[in-house]
Amino acid sequence: MATSNDIRKGLCIEYSNDIFKVIEFLHVKPGKGPAFVRTKLKSVTNGKVIDNTFSAGHRIDEVKVITRKFQYLYDDDNGFHFMNNDEFSQIYINKDMIENAQFMKPGEEVTIILKEADESPLSAEIPPTVYLDVVEADPGVKGNTATNALKNAIVETGARVMVPLFIEAGDKIKVNTEDGSYLERVK
Repeated sequence: MATSNDIRKGLCIEYSNDIFKVIEFLHVKPGKGPAFVRTKLKSVTNGKVIDNTFSAGHRIDEVKVITRKFQYLYDDDNGFHFMNNDEFSQIYINKDMIENAQFMKPGEEVTIILKEADESPLSAEIPPTVYLDVVEADPGVKGNTATNALKNAIVETGARVMVPLFIEAGDKIKVNTEDGSYLERVK
């Protein structure tokens, strides 16, 4: 059994009858009083983020997880279907378990976090950046180039991305999947 001193980024713990992943942590040792660990925890089942403070030496239940690469196949009304490239087995994940899923395209490789005990899926992480084709882009308005003007564009997955005025339909762009921002045009 681990203690709050073992908390690190990416650690999965069982807390309040749910499994949480540590997103941020800070060990605090004030001049007066006992030390503590301030954490930001994200539920791997529903994506809810909570702040929590553990006292120094507090016992925590660590959950053993394994990560595997899967290929995104397709989605339906309830969720997404993935295939393990090593053994060709398929796995199904609910839509609410994946953040920014609107940037996933079929064939994309995704990292899925599985609970080691029964290999049930906990969450999926898409790559930090993806390359997508622009399907539709608003026309650029002449005279708006004095500042960093942006316009709406729709990419091949159906997601909306704000892009610079020079991006046209048919261009390939690099998108940050964390916040959905345009990074660069790809040749």
